[in-house]
Amino acid sequence: MPRADTQVNLWVLTLDTPYPGFSLHRGRASWSGRLLRRHWILVDSNFHIVAYVNYMEAMMTERLTICECFARDGLQHEDHVPDTMTKAALIDLFAAAGFARIEATSYSHPKQVPAFADAGDLLRHMPRRAGVWYKATCPNLRAVERALADQAAGYGVNEISLLVSATESHTARNLHSTRAEQWAHVAQMSGLARGKFRLVGVISMALGCPFEGEVDPGRVVEDAARFADLGASLLTVGDTIGSASPGRVRHLFSRLLAEVPAITPVAHFHDTRGAGIANCLAALEVGCCNFDSAMGGIGGHPRQIAYGQGETGNVATEDLVSLLDREGLFHGIDLDRMMEASRACEAALGRKLNSKVARAGHLPRNLPQTEIA
Repeated sequence: MPRADTQVNLWVLTLDTPYPGFSLHRGRASWSGRLLRRHWILVDSNFHIVAYVNYMEAMMTERLTICECFARDGLQHEDHVPDTMTKAALIDLFAAAGFARIEATSYSHPKQVPAFADAGDLLRHMPRRAGVWYKATCPNLRAVERALADQAAGYGVNEISLLVSATESHTARNLHSTRAEQWAHVAQMSGLARGKFRLVGVISMALGCPFEGEVDPGRVVEDAARFADLGASLLTVGDTIGSASPGRVRHLFSRLLAEVPAITPVAHFHDTRGAGIANCLAALEVGCCNFDSAMGGIGGHPRQIAYGQGETGNVATEDLVSLLDREGLFHGIDLDRMMEASRACEAALGRKLNSKVARAGHLPRNLPQTEIA
């Protein structure tokens, strides 16, 4: 097999397993772990097989990045939120466990989302570790201005997220605007923030909407391209109401990776109907290397928002990382320290959370496997 950084001009025969059939296209095949399906067969112009690639083997050398979302997306759903210093201590535990990206807070208006009224104070007291991206959500222009002010004061974040919704109905309900108006707002925000933070685009309702039903994947791809044009390097793809299925996830993430290579998709799935982990694996199968999750599976939309049904929590970090570890994949997380952080999160909220691994414990890592059935 060519080295990991080799690029070759070949025909790529893509076996769409476990479903019958295949597709064929020509292009530069990059050995970076970004595989479009479970298996690739690379053939030359005479259709002689050059290499066979199993997605899991390739992923074993690809660093997966998990963004720990407990302190922001998790806590926004809570009635009783830990105090500022407890939040700061939890965030430092996440960083100590090896999480390379951490959602720290939101610059939402304190009256609308009281859980983050202490955003500035938290960032002022929060320890920083080298190599970690600390993210704040910025829902409007004023939020970006606050992020810039904290940065100028020497304690800001280094990553911010900017939000759109994939549907008009949800945009009107959640953002009180039209999609066109929200995109104009995002353009203003990105213009102010570009070059000062790493920008993360967020598309909510990307895989289903409680008001409009199924969402056209083409619209999500178009939104991804718009975020890339505005300077975003990461794209959070949100299954906001937990309506996704593995097949839909494979289809959407395959398109995003193939059609918008300038932006890196992040899989953000809610476990409303128990499919969160399965959807993470589906995204992984087609080449997604970035995931959002929250300790104990807490979170979702803010407490006062009533659309959707059931529990809206995120994928539990403990369960996701443990599964990836058992598959022999490189994630950079210290499992013992992760479990220490998990216990601290439960203590901070005063109850047992929704992670199965938190109850059963994580298992020893398997030896690398040459083939995953």
